[in-house]
Amino acid sequence: MAISLRTLQRWRRQFAGDGDGGERRKGRVRHVHHRLSQQERQQILAVCNEPPYASLPPTQIVPALADQGEFLASESSSYRVLHEHQQV
Repeated sequence: MAISLRTLQRWRRQFAGDGDGGERRKGRVRHVHHRLSQQERQQILAVCNEPPYASLPPTQIVPALADQGEFLASESSSYRVLHEHQQV
């Protein structure tokens, strides 16, 4: 397999319950500058819960809004926000 003995020992300790299984990567926490704000998230929820869009998935809502000249977020971002609020 071409892995070192130390790597194998570390994996066994981490995944066999001997270790805490926590995150051990080093480095700084990334700050995403283009992340949706709370106001944008609330706007996505409000639009997706409006009667004409309540029964549609984001794959249909986003193009319908684009036809009206509006853009709130991408389909994947809309799915992410809905999933966070258990509305998928």
